[in-house]
Amino acid sequence: MQHIGIFGGTFDPVHWGHLLVAQRTLYQVPLSKVIWVPSLNPPHKKVALFKNRWEMLKLATRGNSAFTVSSIEAKRSGTSYAINTFMDLSSCYADTHWYWITGLDTFQTLPRWYRGRELVQMCDWLIAPRQLGGETTDQSELICKQVEQQLTQQSLTIRWQLLDIPLIGISSSLIRRLCRESLSIGYLVPESVRSYINTHNLYSDKSE
Repeated sequence: MQHIGIFGGTFDPVHWGHLLVAQRTLYQVPLSKVIWVPSLNPPHKKVALFKNRWEMLKLATRGNSAFTVSSIEAKRSGTSYAINTFMDLSSCYADTHWYWITGLDTFQTLPRWYRGRELVQMCDWLIAPRQLGGETTDQSELICKQVEQQLTQQSLTIRWQLLDIPLIGISSSLIRRLCRESLSIGYLVPESVRSYINTHNLYSDKSE
């Protein structure tokens, strides 16, 4: 049986923090593959065009054979929901133990996800500590246990583990703000991504 992780998100844009999370999961679990899944139309966010975010992910993960970037959400219309992504991917990979990779902030909202009751028990959950909140590992673990308790009250069982990842203060929102202010994003994203952002004038008033 293969062990595959799904790393979903807007990746608007992908940055070194995302790449560090994905790389660490390969060794900590371990996983045979991480499938990156950029959201097409996330329910609560306005994001850059899918093609731009997908292209940046391809550039950022190029050269790592354990990383695959999926365009599966581009084949759907309407709002992007995690359960749909999971069902589509699971139909493509037989005999697989699935893991869902997510950040602490997103994990906290899991009890309110669309059809979350189904998804909770279909995979193991790998949680990346919050990068900018200043929480200690103990605090992050406490938050995860609170989510587990909420699900238990709904008669749901969840398998989760906190990822052991150095905290770095990078966020996509920070990168977008720096771009709007015409400031450097060097060392925050891979050079190929920085070049793509500049070439396409992303996150500036001249965005495509």
